[in-house]
Amino acid sequence: MKLFLKIFLWFLVAVALMIGTVIFVTRTFQTEPLVNRWERSTRNQMIVYAGTANQIVTAEGEAGLRTFLARLRDLEPPRKVELVANDDSVWFGDSVDIDESREVIAKTRTSGVAETDFAIEERSIGAAPVNFPDGRKFVLVLQWERGAAQGLFFGSWLANLRLLGVSLIAIVLCYILALYLTSPIRKLRNATKRLASGDLQARVETSVTKRRDELADLARDFDEMAERIEGLITSQQRLNRDISHELRSPLARLNVALELAKAKSGAESQSLLNRIESESTRLNDMIGRLLQLSQLESTGEVTDKRRIDLAELVKDVAADADFEAKGVDKVVQTGDIDKCSVNGSEELLRSAIENVLRNAVRYTAERTAVEVSLTRQNGHAIVTVADHGGGVPEGELKNLFRPFYRVGEDRTRSTGGTGLGLAIAERAVKAHKGKISAVNHNGGLKVEIKLDAA
Repeated sequence: MKLFLKIFLWFLVAVALMIGTVIFVTRTFQTEPLVNRWERSTRNQMIVYAGTANQIVTAEGEAGLRTFLARLRDLEPPRKVELVANDDSVWFGDSVDIDESREVIAKTRTSGVAETDFAIEERSIGAAPVNFPDGRKFVLVLQWERGAAQGLFFGSWLANLRLLGVSLIAIVLCYILALYLTSPIRKLRNATKRLASGDLQARVETSVTKRRDELADLARDFDEMAERIEGLITSQQRLNRDISHELRSPLARLNVALELAKAKSGAESQSLLNRIESESTRLNDMIGRLLQLSQLESTGEVTDKRRIDLAELVKDVAADADFEAKGVDKVVQTGDIDKCSVNGSEELLRSAIENVLRNAVRYTAERTAVEVSLTRQNGHAIVTVADHGGGVPEGELKNLFRPFYRVGEDRTRSTGGTGLGLAIAERAVKAHKGKISAVNHNGGLKVEIKLDAA
């Protein structure tokens, strides 16, 4: 789960818990006291109503009492009024069913004072004794709907609207806060990806570094690290380039001196001079590759692109590699070659494919073939080169495209490799926004170059 979503959800949970706490506290400290006030108010009303009924029945008789009870029943809010005799017969009222009020009537008869019953959730029941002048005893019973406590977030359209408003505000604020906290991390991640892809100028935005928190400190540390890495890599590239150029002049003079020495030396010295010439040629080749690698690393991306027939290019390079391979009892075979074109530099692409092919020819076993194919898949041109050289350890695959990297020192020396071929190929492919990868396959190494087809 993304950090933004985690922070956003945790903020929402915190807000929900706060709202729940407010509702709980409201119900605990508001509803109970309110019920107590209702109970006292109901008891006081019953005392007043019963006293008034006693006075009216004494002064005006039963007819006056009926009139008073009828008026009492019609008051706002509407209520149910009953006068119940000792034998539970209803002297006044619309209902003869007194089951709901039977308990409070019994309590009133026992105590002789007004009693209340709030057992029914939305109804209040009150009872009080009434005595007629002739000695008959009755109980005045009143029932009416009890107004519920005003809910903060539930119970009415206004409360629901209040809850909706609070929820929307909480969601918006949580989103903004989560975005504020994770935005620097996203910008730092983007800068890290740019630096990892080779953009040494990648830095975190100034909007992050100007903050005054730990994320800003992290961003500034990243910028210092990136600047240090850029300085080191730039110095390394400049050193490789300068050394390569400086070595060319003495190497050229060495070759001239070597030719003069060969012309003046006897037969017994020719083998040693030939050895010197071989090493000089190898050194010259290494210097040329270093210069090519430095140029690729400095340019970074191909700007002058043109349409290239990749199929013809692969066939041409494979034919040249096959000619060289036959001299060491090996062969280069072409498999499926789909018609395909790409936009880029023909020189760089030729160098990339040629380096991969030469590397495969160098390491494939004697009397085996190096297979080359070109396929078009989902808008991509894929060049595949497979050898039969036994492959490399799985843990070494990711290092194959590093400059001067060698899987086996003795093996590399015996083949004359410098560890620069695949590094040059990788830089050339990256300059075309492509990808190059290597896997062990059928007892050998398979290198795949993926480019965007034109």
